[in-house]
Amino acid sequence: MSYTTVALQKTYLGITTSTDDTLLTALIARAQAIIDAYCQRTFEAASNTSKTFDVERDADGDLLYLDEDLASINSITNGDGVVVTTAQYTTEPRNRTPYYAIKILDSASIYWTYSTTPENAITISGKWAYSVAAPDDIVHCTLRLAAYLYRQRDNAADLDRAVIAGNSTILPAQLPSDIKTILAPYRRLV
Repeated sequence: MSYTTVALQKTYLGITTSTDDTLLTALIARAQAIIDAYCQRTFEAASNTSKTFDVERDADGDLLYLDEDLASINSITNGDGVVVTTAQYTTEPRNRTPYYAIKILDSASIYWTYSTTPENAITISGKWAYSVAAPDDIVHCTLRLAAYLYRQRDNAADLDRAVIAGNSTILPAQLPSDIKTILAPYRRLV
């Protein structure tokens, strides 16, 4: 899943031909990967995937802590093979995504458990990302960073290597400061 499209990237750059479409596609993917790595999270998920959790390591009483952002839940299967219904749990936080934990409701007569071994006992199927669709400011950062990378190709300076000048080392440019400012609130604390 891409945070933006080649058509939108071309509009952003003022490009009207299709000559660089392949390059733009690659640069969008690279910009997205840089943003994900910088923030330590993925911002968009198109399909459901499953992850497993350890009852003893990941659960604390009625809370099951997730190791990645979860934007939507398709299904939860407890470690004993029983499906946990939406009437039996709530998410943390409750009214927004991404979720970081799932709480068994006090009114439910179940608890996080396992049949054979606690490792990989609980399975959650869902969209593992910050959101189902990337937030608008993440789309903008992807456009901006892909444009920055695109413009670098015509720069005669070798911007991706350290330069030694006398007794000093000049390091390559980092992410543009406006991108870092926009991404700052999205950085995942690890």
